Amino acid sequence: MTDEVKKAPGPNRRTVLEVGFSGAVVAAAGLPLAAAGPAAAAGPPVSGHLPATRSWHRYVQGPSGRTVRPMRIVRSDGDVTRPEALLTPGGRVTVLRRAQPPAAPRWPEGTTVEASSTHAGNNGNDGRPRTYEAGNAVDGDLSTFWNDDTERDFPDSLTLTTPEEQELSGLTVVSSTDGVPTDFTVAVWTDSAWRTVATVTGNTAVQRAVRFDAPVSTARVRVTVTAAQDLGRGVFTRINEVWPQAVDPVVAPSVTIDFGKVVVGYPKVDFAWASDNHPGVRLAFSETLQYLTDRSDFTRADQAGGAGQGTDQYAVPADGASWTDRKGYGSDGDKVYADGLHGFRYLKITLDALPSDAPAVQPWGTVAVDAVSLDFTAYVGTPDSYRGWFLCSDEELNRYWYGASYTNELVVDTFRKDDVDPRNAFSASLDGKLVLHDGPKRDRDPYVGDLAVSARTLYLTHDEVAEAARNVLADLAEHQRDDGWIPPASINNYTLPLFDYPLWWVTCSWDHLLYTGDRDHAGRYYPQLVKVLDTWYPSVTDDAGLLSKGLNGTAGYGDYAFLGRTGRVTYYNANYVQALGDAARIAVHLGRAGDAQRWQERARKVAQAINTHLWDESVGAYLDSATGSVRHAQDGNAIAITSGVADSERAAAALAHLDRTTKRRYGNAFMDNDTLFGGASQRVYAFTSYPELVARFETGLADSAIDQIKRTYGWMDSHDPGITQWERIGPDGSLYEDAYTSMAHGWSTGVLPTLTHQLLGAKPTSPGYATWDVRPHPGSVNWAQGELPTPQGPLGVEWTRKDTTFTLTVRAPRGTLGSVALPTDGHRVTVHSGGRTLWKNGSATTPRVRPEPGYVTVSGLGPGTHRFTLVRES
Repeated sequence: MTDEVKKAPGPNRRTVLEVGFSGAVVAAAGLPLAAAGPAAAAGPPVSGHLPATRSWHRYVQGPSGRTVRPMRIVRSDGDVTRPEALLTPGGRVTVLRRAQPPAAPRWPEGTTVEASSTHAGNNGNDGRPRTYEAGNAVDGDLSTFWNDDTERDFPDSLTLTTPEEQELSGLTVVSSTDGVPTDFTVAVWTDSAWRTVATVTGNTAVQRAVRFDAPVSTARVRVTVTAAQDLGRGVFTRINEVWPQAVDPVVAPSVTIDFGKVVVGYPKVDFAWASDNHPGVRLAFSETLQYLTDRSDFTRADQAGGAGQGTDQYAVPADGASWTDRKGYGSDGDKVYADGLHGFRYLKITLDALPSDAPAVQPWGTVAVDAVSLDFTAYVGTPDSYRGWFLCSDEELNRYWYGASYTNELVVDTFRKDDVDPRNAFSASLDGKLVLHDGPKRDRDPYVGDLAVSARTLYLTHDEVAEAARNVLADLAEHQRDDGWIPPASINNYTLPLFDYPLWWVTCSWDHLLYTGDRDHAGRYYPQLVKVLDTWYPSVTDDAGLLSKGLNGTAGYGDYAFLGRTGRVTYYNANYVQALGDAARIAVHLGRAGDAQRWQERARKVAQAINTHLWDESVGAYLDSATGSVRHAQDGNAIAITSGVADSERAAAALAHLDRTTKRRYGNAFMDNDTLFGGASQRVYAFTSYPELVARFETGLADSAIDQIKRTYGWMDSHDPGITQWERIGPDGSLYEDAYTSMAHGWSTGVLPTLTHQLLGAKPTSPGYATWDVRPHPGSVNWAQGELPTPQGPLGVEWTRKDTTFTLTVRAPRGTLGSVALPTDGHRVTVHSGGRTLWKNGSATTPRVRPEPGYVTVSGLGPGTHRFTLVRES
C-alpha cells in the first residue's frame, strides 16, 4: 500500500462510483437491490434529518491496522505444547516436537517398475528437467514421483518386479499432497495369476500403510489406482515411493489457526528458539477449512510449477528469528522455498520439511513459536476511512453491503512483481501503482471485466483511491493493439484473447467519468475509445449488424468465463449496445456530438437486430446463441433489459423465464440448461447476477430482487469462509472449482451498488454528480439511509416507510442539481414539502412536479436539505 493511500484525503478528491450495468433503462449505470426482511437493524432514522448515528460502524469488517493477528486455534495435532500461546505474543510460547524418523525400508537392488501411463516430463521453476517415470516410486527419493497421464481416465497401475520372491505382510504408498490416490487396490502375482490382497477406499493420507490379511511371497506387486483426490488442479496420481513394509506415519506436529475472515498480505512468524539441527516448518494456507490439507488450497507457484510443492518453507535457526514470508528461496540457493504473499483465512503450521530441501532443513526436531501475524497489504477500511456508507432496516442486507466492501478492500492493493500471477502478468508500466486486482488469492491481476463491478464498489466506499481504477483503465488503453482490440489484463503479456472485455473497458471508462468527473482522463483515452468501437468491433460484425464470434479469427477467443460460445451471442451484442450508449455519453460530455450520434444510431440498429434474430418467442426469452443447442442465459437476458434492448413486455417475459428455470437455493444460475457444459444450469455467477438484480428492480420486481440477493449473498455469507463474496458458486452451493476457487472476488460485489443505487435509490446522472437522481425501490424494507461520496461532498439520503406515509430527506452538496422520485405503489397520494403541497388529487400544484409510472417526481433541486412526505390517500 502506498503512502498516498494511507493519507487522509482532502475534500477536493471526493469521487463516487455507482455500480450498475448502464444503459437506457439504468440511466447512469445503476444496479437495483431490494431490501427485505422484518429484522430491524440499529433502529430507524430520526425523522426530518439525516441522523448522526454511527451504528453502521459495527458492520465494518476491515482490520484496525496493518498488523493482523489470528482469532482462534482451530486444532493441533501431534506433539504440540500450549498451541493457544500463538494468540498472545510476548508471553508463553508454543512448542512443536518431532523425533527423528527411522530410515525408510527399501526394495532389493535390481527392482524394476512399469506403469500403465506416465505424464510427460517438463521443466521446474529452476529450469531443470523433471521426470515422472515409474522408477521414481522406488528410487528412495521422496522428492521424485511417478505421475500418471490419465487425468480422469482411471484405472492406472504401477507394477513392481523384484529379482526374486519377497515375503510381504504389507506395503506403504507415499504420495504428493496434490496427487493422493483415494481408491486403490494392491495385487500380488502368485500361482501364475494376480490376486488382490488389499483394497483401499476413501484415502486422504499422503503416507498410507496397507496391511495384508496374511503374509505373501511374490516377486511382483501391482498398485492399481481407480480414483484420486481432486484439489481443483486436475485429477491425477503422484506416487513418490512404495515401501515394502506397512509403515504408519508419525503425526507431524501442527497447529491450525483462524484469522476469522479472509485476509491478504505477508504472513509473519516469530520463532523463540529451535533445536540445532535446522528443523523446518511448512505453512499451508486456505480460504476454507474444507481445502486446508497438508498443502495450501492454492499458491501462485501452482500456476508455474510450484517449487514449494504447495506449502511455504522455512528453516528455523537455533536462536530463533522473526520471519516474514517473502517469495523466494532461503539462503541455501535453490532450497527452502516460500511463495510470499497469500490470501487466506486459515493457516496450518507444521514441523516438517520437503525431502528435496535436505540437508538445509530437517523434518524433525523442536521449534518454539512466540506469535503469528500478518502484514496486511490491501486497503485498510476502517469506519473513519469510509467516504460512503449504507444502513437499512434489514440486518442481512447490511451485512452483505459491508461484506462486499471488505471483499473489495482486499483487492485494492499495489501491483508488485512478486505478488501477481506468474503467467507473464507482471508489467513495468503498472509496477508500484495502486490497482484493483481480481482477488486476493488469485489471479492477482487487474481484469477490466472485474473492474466493471469492483470499481463501482470502490467509488461508493473509498473514492479517495479512485486511482486504483484509473491506473488499470489507462494501462490497458496504452496497450491497445494496432487493430483496435484492448487487452483484458496484463496476463500473458497483454495477449489473453477475450471477446467481451474491450466492451467492458468502454463501460468502465464511462463509469470513471460519471462518478469522478475526470474529463482529462476521458479526453486522453478518447482515441482508444474510437478505435475499439469503430475499427475492431466492426471487424467482427456480420451482415445483420450483429457481433459474431468467429469472424476475423476470433473463434478461439474467450469471455469472462471462457465459455465455448460462437456466432451471434445475445450477451456480446447486448453488451455492445450498452457500450455504444456509454461511449455516446462520453462523447456528449467531451463535445463530440457527431460521434455520439453515430454510436447511438448503431446501438439502435444492433438492438433491433437482437430482437429480430435472437428473441425466442417460444419461451419468451433471448437465446444464448443463434448457433448450436437452444439455451437461454442470464447474462444476455439481463443486459438486454438494462441496456434498453428489451421493451417492457420482453423484459417481463425474460425475467419470468429466468425465474422458472434458473432459481436455485444459492442464487440464480447463469444458464437455463446444460447444453453448453455439464452443470451450467447449477452454476451461479454473482457477476452476471448483478445485471439481473438491476433488471428486476428497474422493472418493478423489487421483492424478487431482494429474494435473489438473499439466496445468493446469504449463501456465501453463511458458508465458510463467511463475509467475503465468492468468484462463483457450483452445483448444490459448492466451490465451483474446488480448492482453486477464489472465495473473495471483486467482481461479485454488485450487491453493494445495488443496495445504494436501487434500494436507497441515489445515483449520479452526469459526470462528477453535477446532476443526480434519488429514486428508492423499497420493496419490503421499512427504512434506509446512507451517503454517497461526490467531488463536491457527500450526497445524503434517508427514507422511511410507515403505514400510509413515506418520508424522504436528501442533503445535496454544493454545485449539484438533482431530482427525487417518491414511490406511489400505484395509489393516489398527496406529497408535501416545507409546508407546501406539491401533489394532490392526481395533479401537480407547483412547477417541476410530474407523474411517472409508480412515482411522483420533483426536479430542479439544488444544494441543501430537501424533505418530502408522501401520504397515501384512503
